[in-house]
Amino acid sequence: MELLALTLLCGLATYFWRAMAVLLSGRLTLDSELFRWIECVAYAMVAGLMVRIVLLPTGVLAASPMVDRVMGCLLALAGYRLFKRNLLAGMGAGVGYFIAVTYLRIWLA
Repeated sequence: MELLALTLLCGLATYFWRAMAVLLSGRLTLDSELFRWIECVAYAMVAGLMVRIVLLPTGVLAASPMVDRVMGCLLALAGYRLFKRNLLAGMGAGVGYFIAVTYLRIWLA
């Protein structure tokens, strides 16, 4: 029962902010200082989460060596930049490296 209540509360919070965004979206201009601040906060949150995942992972990812996680991120960034800011290419490079090095480690063990 507690899990159901928690799920419902999280859903309500999410949809509340989505509704507020719909109501306020017509009043925001893309050039405004408020919109730039919101954009910076969003980028900072994503960057912080990525650093947390790479440096302090939990679960199965914690079993992988730090060098593999960092190298996967670097290759993802390189793929993204080399293919003219193509997110799919960046993700493919990072995930492809991680899969390849994992299978190589298993095969060599």
